[in-house]
Amino acid sequence: MSENGKTLRIVITENGPYLVTGGVPLRKEVAVPNEEGDPLKWREEEELEHGGEYALCRCGQSKNKPYCDGSHLQAGFDGTETCDRGKYSEKCRKLEGPELELTDAEEYCAEARFCHPQGGTWHLVRHSDDTERRELAIAQACNCPSGRLTAWKNGDPIEPELEPSVGVTEDPGAGVSGPLRVKGGIEIESADGTLYETRNRVTLCRCGHSNRKPLCDGSHKRVGFKD
Repeated sequence: MSENGKTLRIVITENGPYLVTGGVPLRKEVAVPNEEGDPLKWREEEELEHGGEYALCRCGQSKNKPYCDGSHLQAGFDGTETCDRGKYSEKCRKLEGPELELTDAEEYCAEARFCHPQGGTWHLVRHSDDTERRELAIAQACNCPSGRLTAWKNGDPIEPELEPSVGVTEDPGAGVSGPLRVKGGIEIESADGTLYETRNRVTLCRCGHSNRKPLCDGSHKRVGFKD
């Protein structure tokens, strides 16, 4: 993706950091929870200092998070990319409701839990002839940071309008720091030089423990990752 003549791209380096180019904005973002600890919305906080090009830690060991400080070298980090590189359309299953459809590519799940409240997004879609439930289903699907869930209306996907940026996420409901929330169709390039499917919403692992690198699989919760 290009903006103002600059290519916005994240390059995954071999067993090293994410190299972000094109002056992509970098912000702290918080998943604001309800009383049960499940997130309801995103809150953007301060923009972090960065230049036109910067390196973000993906081994989880940096003393200067979210930036890389070379700790992957001492840690012997294995950053091998193990996720399936197929397209979203090849991975998702479809749920049909009376007014909405929902596509669900479970493989992308980052355990963000926006889909949990009020019986869950799947339940809400099944009852989408009710206006309140329909609107909540759309909101939950659009807040899904990994893009696992997408709501559809009359055959068209309902996608949030997201500024190209990278969010360094916090999940206070789970008591952990979360993945990198990549938004707005930023290109992601593999260490071998190939491009992943460009999507509006992607979550990249930054704890170093995902079994689907470079994508987040929720392992930050299992290991209690803290930024």
